[in-house]
Amino acid sequence: MIKPHRNQPLWYAFMLHRLSGVALALFLPLHFYILGLALNDPESLDGMLLWTENPLVKFAEFGLVFLLAVHMFGGLRLLALEFLPWKSAQKTFAAAAVAIAFFVALVFLLRAI
Repeated sequence: MIKPHRNQPLWYAFMLHRLSGVALALFLPLHFYILGLALNDPESLDGMLLWTENPLVKFAEFGLVFLLAVHMFGGLRLLALEFLPWKSAQKTFAAAAVAIAFFVALVFLLRAI
């Protein structure tokens, strides 16, 4: 049975913020490893950069930018919850944050291909 508070738009915004943070935290070690290749093994880095031309990788970058944007706008929403008075329009702001994050990621994807 779904709990009543879990069927609210702001709960979904909370979960999206939490899951995007976990996904970004899991991505960071891979990112640091690839950055380390630039210092220690430039040939491997060149191979990795060639691999990033793959369309599937470009789509994955879209997902990464989406996660970054969602997490950033979710954090701004949390700051607003903490420091601004409550308004019922905050549900709309949460939906707008996801829409803006998707737009930012889509612009990134269209520029990448």
